[in-house]
Amino acid sequence: MTEDLWQAGCERLAAQLPEQQFNTWIRPLPAAQLVSDGPEGVVVCLRAPNRFKLDWIRSQYAGRIEATLAELAGRPVRLDLALAPRDPGPGASPASTARAPGAAAATAAGPAATLAAAAAGGARRITDALQGLPAAAAGEAGGAPANANASPDATARERSAPPLPRHRLNPALTFETLVAGRANQMARTAALHVAGAPGQTYNPLFIYGGVGLGKTHLVHAVGNALLKDRPEARVLYLHAEQFISDVVRNYQRKTFDELKAKYHSLDLLLIDDVQFFAGKDRTQEEFFNAFEALLAKRAHIIMTSDTYPKGLVDIDQRLTSRFEAGLTVAIDPPELEMRVAILLAKARAEGTEMPEDVAFFIAKNVRANVRELEGALRKVLAYSRFTHKEIHIGLAREALRDLLSIQNRQISVENIQKTVADFYKIKVADMYSKKRPASIARPRQIAMYLAKDMTKKSLPEIGELFGGRDHTTVLHAVRKIGDERQRNTELNQQLHVLEQTLKG
Repeated sequence: MTEDLWQAGCERLAAQLPEQQFNTWIRPLPAAQLVSDGPEGVVVCLRAPNRFKLDWIRSQYAGRIEATLAELAGRPVRLDLALAPRDPGPGASPASTARAPGAAAATAAGPAATLAAAAAGGARRITDALQGLPAAAAGEAGGAPANANASPDATARERSAPPLPRHRLNPALTFETLVAGRANQMARTAALHVAGAPGQTYNPLFIYGGVGLGKTHLVHAVGNALLKDRPEARVLYLHAEQFISDVVRNYQRKTFDELKAKYHSLDLLLIDDVQFFAGKDRTQEEFFNAFEALLAKRAHIIMTSDTYPKGLVDIDQRLTSRFEAGLTVAIDPPELEMRVAILLAKARAEGTEMPEDVAFFIAKNVRANVRELEGALRKVLAYSRFTHKEIHIGLAREALRDLLSIQNRQISVENIQKTVADFYKIKVADMYSKKRPASIARPRQIAMYLAKDMTKKSLPEIGELFGGRDHTTVLHAVRKIGDERQRNTELNQQLHVLEQTLKG
């Protein structure tokens, strides 16, 4: 009876929760076991593979699981959460044993829905090529290479490297090696549409977000998918600095016909970091001409930037209006589940099976972007090899001690309160006051949300720092702002700015 109830509960939770959350936290759990069935209700025991997962499920999902099971059972259900006993089998790691079924399910389920949606929108040709390939088997999520948003000097050096083909695409950066998550879901789906039907919809496609979030990986993926489908297609990827250099060189040589021949004949132009065009009038003029020529011949243009079009400084309004004419999508910092998936997949690519609790520990402490996450992983792996010790949380804490100490010094609840108050132009004292007008209550809730997300303070501790408020008030604010962030683009952008400001 309990197994049937648990199965039905999982099906309902899968429909209610975001896919990656369900695959990370709920699906890998063993079936709940009946403890007692009395007149006061049913008690079921649910076992978690490690302490971190146990605490997270208890704080984030226990209430929803109980309510779902109670609704299905038609009577009260109480959840008894406990740690699963360690597997004494030879060579079997408890973390890896608990992870195996969930990881396989997530790999199978994660990209399928997105690919199907893309196929319905006209990307059937590449869907056939991508169907069934394991998204988590390779890679990096948003896994931009080290040069994705590199300095101009580093970019210039890599531009001169001879091995790159004429289209300058990195063949390793594909949709298959991109770990999908809520942070890049919309951008990834739009990119799949473009790869399947270039020149038809979302033209131009403008992708923006902070450094190291996978913008470059995504544009390379589009180019590689198009060339796989149409090897004769004329595709070019370049950094904005390369376009600037081309304009300067041709201006000096008076050979603008060569410039036009190079760019105006493309089927797909992929250009990174267009914010570098700021203040360069001649470059902007030539890019505008290329832009218009490509759109006129139904070629596709994909651009990336560190901010949305209206946020670009010293860019001609003619260009920013063209940038906004297609589809503008953001890539956000990866959420916890996506960061864990990146770490586990990247560790496997390095030939190491990372314990799940260590992956969660790193993911909880490194939030900024994929590049920093990979850097933290490399530190832990290197420290493990140099010391000849197995990977565990204590080793990870030692390997990342400098990063953790800097983080703990920089971000405090008081710093968050001041930053949010300055951003929304209210007094810091309003954070502790009992005033409740929307102009004050809203920033206060945002500050509570950031305090829960960016510090290690408990809900009661945060409530105390906000004028002695009850922990339930903090929990309500955290859930409310978290839910709205998924639906409200403007709020999401404001939170992104605040997070980047607080991280320095």
